[in-house]
Amino acid sequence: MLRKLRLTLGMLCLVFVTLLFVDFTGVLHAWLGWMAKIQFLPALLALNAGVIVCLILLTLVAGRVYCSVICPLGVFQDVVARLGRGRKKMPYTYSKPKSWLRYGVLAVFVLAMLLGVHALVALLDPYAVYGRAAHSFLQPLWMWGNNLLASMAERMDSYAFYSVDVWLKSLPVLIVAAVMLVLVVVLAARNGRTYCNTICPVGTVLGFFSRFALFRITIDKEKCNGCTLCARNCKAACIDVKNHAIDGSRCVACMDCLDKCHKGAIGYRFAYGKKAEKAETPAPEIADRTAGRREFLAGSLLLAGSVLKAQVAKKAEAIKMDGGLADIVDKKEPVRQTPIVPPGARGLRHLQSHCTACQLCVSACPNEVIHPSHSLDTFMQPYMSYERGYCRPECTRCSEVCPAGAILKIDKAEKSSIQIGHAVWVKDLCIPLTDKQECGNCARHCPVNAITMVPSDPSNPDSLKIPAMNEARCIGCGACENLCPARPLSAIYVEGHERHRVL
Repeated sequence: MLRKLRLTLGMLCLVFVTLLFVDFTGVLHAWLGWMAKIQFLPALLALNAGVIVCLILLTLVAGRVYCSVICPLGVFQDVVARLGRGRKKMPYTYSKPKSWLRYGVLAVFVLAMLLGVHALVALLDPYAVYGRAAHSFLQPLWMWGNNLLASMAERMDSYAFYSVDVWLKSLPVLIVAAVMLVLVVVLAARNGRTYCNTICPVGTVLGFFSRFALFRITIDKEKCNGCTLCARNCKAACIDVKNHAIDGSRCVACMDCLDKCHKGAIGYRFAYGKKAEKAETPAPEIADRTAGRREFLAGSLLLAGSVLKAQVAKKAEAIKMDGGLADIVDKKEPVRQTPIVPPGARGLRHLQSHCTACQLCVSACPNEVIHPSHSLDTFMQPYMSYERGYCRPECTRCSEVCPAGAILKIDKAEKSSIQIGHAVWVKDLCIPLTDKQECGNCARHCPVNAITMVPSDPSNPDSLKIPAMNEARCIGCGACENLCPARPLSAIYVEGHERHRVL
């Protein structure tokens, strides 16, 4: 019963967290956003003392339930381990704890946090590892499926779905996500919870507390006949049948061993009570029941069959014209002296010290302006660029989904008063000067009226007008940069601020 309950809750948590990373509409975050906020490292970086205390208390009472139920990477490893067992009914054996490796990785992790080596911190966080994999591989499948439904609905004159662009946001992040995913899958398929008990810093911290848990899986020496069935089914390789001992720091409370013992010698019990044999109820004949008790079917297919490109490309020839002003070709990202980070991040330092690079804000951004960074000091952490859209003043999605406090929650009124950067005009690229054509696109679309069109020749009021920026009013939303018809570089771009200002 305990095992079935653990499996049910674990699969629900895995599905809920996965949905957070694949959903591009923002609807599910209102219902499931709390799942990201109860993850250990994001809660620690967000200084969410309530969540941290609850997780530690849960571990002190019930063991490493977090690792087997709440952590998406932990549950994912169970799925892979189940699939990887194949025909091997008992693939595991007891192994001695590699404490030097576990605590060595933890020491490096803590040192990286103190020294600000954020890429290493993001690389080892189990929640972020799973988040990057879900964002890089599952979200595109989800979006392709949505586009297929949109195409089918459109043929039936229904607009219940709308098409979205599927594009590669960062090749380095995709490579990192793929490497970590392969590492986790190989370790889980071959040896179960090796990653959790040798590499994962969260597992090491919670393992320290789980050694003193009130309820733990223990072995009754009087009933144990030394058959090693429990040890050979333990994914954590923590059951030492010879000495009738279980390493509580590595046990993830998966309950897989409970149903394997035919003598009732192993059980999930109060670890500090008197061992009264009379209080123990004899174990039922599990061997007769296991035939009808099949484990949870581990992963549900997000898409079945092949997804064909049902959408007809809506882009015509290679060159289009925007009102006769400029060829529509892909915009290039300008070289900025200071990166732009989302409103609510307060600035570069605050974002760098709190972000786990889980890519949840990148997945959730409806305007496609948040990208993973390629810079070494902020690798995989979010920054903003306006080639595909601009940061709309009415959108606060990234601040609503961030679980680590890297992007603090703000409302629409607050966002309109936060200056994340300022617009810079590039004279040599401006269409009124280069093509001798009227434009004014930047001024027309500026949501805060920070751009005014003035005569290019001060002595001639009738001369072609060029933009003049009011830096005191500009909030750095990027509407001017995105909507500027100049290609491939915009004639006006946003320079970021290291510390955000409130206007």
